[in-house]
Amino acid sequence: MKYGDFAYIYDRLICDDIDYDKWCDYLENLFHEYNCAPERICELACGTGNMTSRLAVRGYDMTGVDISSDMLTVAADKSPHSRFICSDMSRFETDTEYDAVLCMIDGINYQITPKSVLRTFKNVRKSLTRGGVFIFDISTAYKLGTVIGNDTFIHSDSDIFYSWQNEYIEKYNLSYMLLNFFVREGNKYRRFEEQHIQRGWSERHLRYMLKSAGFSETTVYDELTAHTPTPESQRIVFVCK
Repeated sequence: MKYGDFAYIYDRLICDDIDYDKWCDYLENLFHEYNCAPERICELACGTGNMTSRLAVRGYDMTGVDISSDMLTVAADKSPHSRFICSDMSRFETDTEYDAVLCMIDGINYQITPKSVLRTFKNVRKSLTRGGVFIFDISTAYKLGTVIGNDTFIHSDSDIFYSWQNEYIEKYNLSYMLLNFFVREGNKYRRFEEQHIQRGWSERHLRYMLKSAGFSETTVYDELTAHTPTPESQRIVFVCK
């Protein structure tokens, strides 16, 4: 999955839905709670660098990894002193050790096979310093299957129109997303299309793969809280050591 043209309008659309400053506050609270005072942090699936750039401003030595070179071009403009690497996170291997590795806002959902998820977890485990922490979140199967489900969503303003059509295959917990964009360029609109697939991983399955990858301690929270997730949680956060 590559974002292509979407990279250049991504921030305008996504920042209305996600409070990145609040997420950075939450991550720093988790660092404190788990006795981790990171200096070097790697963010997998960093996208256009909304999290990476904010954490860099807070004083962390940041590396961002993403499969999309277009996304990384935008990210590098935001955070010129951070390092950015174009790579599939399931194949990303490094000799650098990190005090914390992050994968936020659905990155793991885009890894749709157990093999790719397990490989990602193993690579993360190898890259962590002693006492380092791995934090990631997922959109739950409940969100993908019930909240998004098979619905179509429409967005329209003066410069951008898009339709977002969803198909959820319950047997495989897969959500197929087709986005059609019309973006104003002068007096005309340019159309392009994005196709995305996400998998609704179960907490049990991810815990099993984390243990297989060498993580001995995993705690799961409801989104932006210290509470245990419920069956209707839409986003959950994993903290792994």
